[in-house]
Amino acid sequence: MNRFTFARILPLALCLMATMAHANRLDEIKARGKLVCATLSGSEPLAYQDPASRQYIGFDVDTCSALAKRLGVQLEHRPISVEARIPELSLGRVDVVAAAMGYTKERAEQIAFSDIHYQIPLKVMVSSKSGIKNFAELSGKKVSANKGSTPELYTRSKIPAAEVVTYQDSPTAFLALQQGKVQGFAVAQAAGARFVEGSDGKFVFLDESLAYEPTGLGVKKGEPELLAAVNNALKDMESSGELEAMWNKWFGPSTKFKIVREKKLTPLSAF
Repeated sequence: MNRFTFARILPLALCLMATMAHANRLDEIKARGKLVCATLSGSEPLAYQDPASRQYIGFDVDTCSALAKRLGVQLEHRPISVEARIPELSLGRVDVVAAAMGYTKERAEQIAFSDIHYQIPLKVMVSSKSGIKNFAELSGKKVSANKGSTPELYTRSKIPAAEVVTYQDSPTAFLALQQGKVQGFAVAQAAGARFVEGSDGKFVFLDESLAYEPTGLGVKKGEPELLAAVNNALKDMESSGELEAMWNKWFGPSTKFKIVREKKLTPLSAF
């Protein structure tokens, strides 16, 4: 390569390097015209397959759709397991995770959280014939939970004398309770409501709550532009009433969950 050719190529190479250095996830999303947003795959009413259409529906799916719309791109929905949420996000295989991502300080060391867009009590379900009335009576007993879930973490801290047995999903964790393999099942109230409702009174929630779980959207660390865009979208969804309408559609008084959205969009700094 002669000096003349090198002199022409060098500025182009430097320009390309500068562009790459300033590239961020938000720019990538807009360039590809698609937001890859991950949800759980079998957690009604957050994200599950419609029996008729086999399409994924739910509160988290609607959240992903609303976010993609505000970013001006198409949505690519990606079903994901509970334990894969943080790894898939950290590895950059998904852009945003909307999958019952309860905020904890430990998780915040691994990923960035959006502002908190809803909060749901974490409960423990027991057999109505068990005679168990409170957390203290679960001492020395087994409690099932989704592996890597917030209910698992809070059960370990709030009922330390119980043995926590983890499973890959809520139906399997509930089945363990049905089969008597465990004496309690730790789960978010919304996720567990369908099991209680369909049990004909065989299973009930204890009155105590493990925690009131703040839930946000997950973004890979080091992407402040994308995080800001996500938070701006959530603020717009709240102020326009869209978040409230979505909540009432999937969780509200007219649904089987009958959960009033008492906590509105809350800055992450409040936690």
